[in-house]
This record gives sequence, structure tokens and C-alpha cells, in this order.
Amino acid sequence: GPRADEHGLQVNFPAKSDIPGFPLDDGPDRRFMAMPAYLGGKYHVAGQKYYGSNSRNLQKGLPRSILMVTLSDVDTGAPLAVMSANLLSAMRTGAMPALAAEYLAKKDSRVLSLIGPGVINKCAFRCYMEALPGIDTVKIKGSTPESRSARAMKEYIEAEYPHIRKIILCSTLEEACREADVVSEAVSVTKAEMEEFKPDWFDKGAAVFSMGSFFVKEYEKLLGTRMVVDNYGMYEKYMSNFIARGPVDEFGKKREWCIMGMHFVHLVNTGQAERSQVLSLSDLVNGKAKGRTSDDEVVMCSIGGMPLEDLSWGWECWQEARRKGLGTVLNLWEEPYMK
Repeated sequence: GPRADEHGLQVNFPAKSDIPGFPLDDGPDRRFMAMPAYLGGKYHVAGQKYYGSNSRNLQKGLPRSILMVTLSDVDTGAPLAVMSANLLSAMRTGAMPALAAEYLAKKDSRVLSLIGPGVINKCAFRCYMEALPGIDTVKIKGSTPESRSARAMKEYIEAEYPHIRKIILCSTLEEACREADVVSEAVSVTKAEMEEFKPDWFDKGAAVFSMGSFFVKEYEKLLGTRMVVDNYGMYEKYMSNFIARGPVDEFGKKREWCIMGMHFVHLVNTGQAERSQVLSLSDLVNGKAKGRTSDDEVVMCSIGGMPLEDLSWGWECWQEARRKGLGTVLNLWEEPYMK
């Protein structure tokens, strides 16, 4: 977008339609999304991630979202690579909170809580283990302690990370949050199914990373935490879009807000917080701001995801494929039919 902070372009469907066979917004994450971007530096590449999402895919043995990444020449616009991006996108999403954890989590963190034991948190877990090698206890919160995804996550950790001393299948969201040094949220559910997070559940020194749904009503209690986002302007755009859709209460606050970064924007927009209180992850990485300031500080970090991450990792995968002679070289044309 003109401010370089758009998440992407989204196709939404109505709740009902008189047109036979018209797609409806009748489940979580029912959408199509195009996420174009340009990435400079050593990459100097344009491109986009594109995906369709439908939770009913799971009934067909398919992932909820099916994703593709295209890389394009910046000068000519010609395609350089087209690749499946389900694994690419999952790994880049999981890597970002682990990167943030290097700056925001306590160095001696031992207890990691995974809220939403799906693909994203599975990838995030692998990355957390690289960033925080002291982790020896993992909490898992699925829809139930016996849910298939929760059991699968437990079995994966037991098989691949045998040094993990203790794995706890949690019955409640509160149990998952309490006594955790690091909380990793990656939940994808409808608004009606969202559980409310209570800021008081988090222990002193906890680092909370949200990649999906972080529904909280006690906004004012977030003021006592260190607030961090990957892209503040992106959440401003989310906020304006949500308000435009309505409904809002008498304070201009949409009751269905469920993204952590939007809570931060609301606090700034209503004068409860200064803009400077919300830090950017890039400033931490570049040394322009400090991350954690004490072992007692509670840190809240919103990771919404940006197409720049897809392009950078897609570019790295493309380069590695070229070095190894992998992939199929396609001929776009011998020459354009119309000149």
C-alpha cells in the first residue's frame, strides 16, 4: 500500500446470498488472500504469496489453506519462480516469534506453553528450541486434552526432542498460561469459539507471542506490559477495516477484536498509551530499541505476518534449489505473441 504497511488484499464472502452456489462466510478463515511485496537488499525481488483458505478442507484431508509463492524480476516483471508455499509459509510464521524470543524472552526460560497445537505452533516449537535451548517443560492446549492435534504434538515432541523433561496436556486456557515463561498462541477458530485471555494469568517475566487469536477484554491491563509488534501500521489498517464494518460500542471499541496488535492500537488511539510505548520488532533487531528490560517484565508481542517474510524465505529456497539442481525449468514463451 501507499504506506508500505498493508498485510495484503483479501476476498471475503457474505454470510448469505440469493445466488445459488455462491461462496459464503460460513466457517473460520474462509477467504482468498493475495500478499504482494517488494524486498530489497541482497534479494531485490518482487512477488506475492497467494492462498485460498477453507476450514472444511480438513474433512477432505487437505490443509486449511493452500498457498503459493511467486517471485518476479523487479525490472521486467517476468516470473522467476513459482512454488508451493504451505511449508514455506508455516516455517516463516513459526520462525518470527522465535526470533522475537531472542530479544524478549528470559534467557533462562524453561517452560514453554503451546496454545493451538497445529502446524504453525509445531514449526514455532522447532524454532523456539533453537532460540531457547533451556526449555525442558512444554504445556500443550488444544480444544481438549485428548484432542488429536494435542496428542500428535505430544508424540512429536517425545519422538524428536527426548530431552524435554515434562509434557503437560492442559485442560483450560488458564492452566496453559500460568507458570509459563513463554506462551506461544497460534489458534484459528471462529469468534464465537474464542476463549478470553486474562492478563493476570501471566507470571512475572512471561513472554507472550500471538500469531492468531488473542481475545482479551481487560485492555487496560496490557498497559503494564511491554508491547511489541512486527508492523504497527498493519494493525492500524486492521483497526480501520474492523471499525468500518461495525458494530462498535459507545467507546468506539469493537467487541470482536481478537488480534493482539489491534489491542495496542486501540490503547494508543484512545489516549491510554503513547505511540512510543508500542515497540517495533525491527527496532529491536537493529538495536534502535531495547527488548526486555527486566526479568519481572511481562512482554506481549503480536506477530501478524508480512509478505516480506515469504519473499525472503522463498528467495532462499529458490537459490538453494538452483544450487542443487532441483525443480523444473519452464519456458514462459519463445517470444510474446503480441508485441
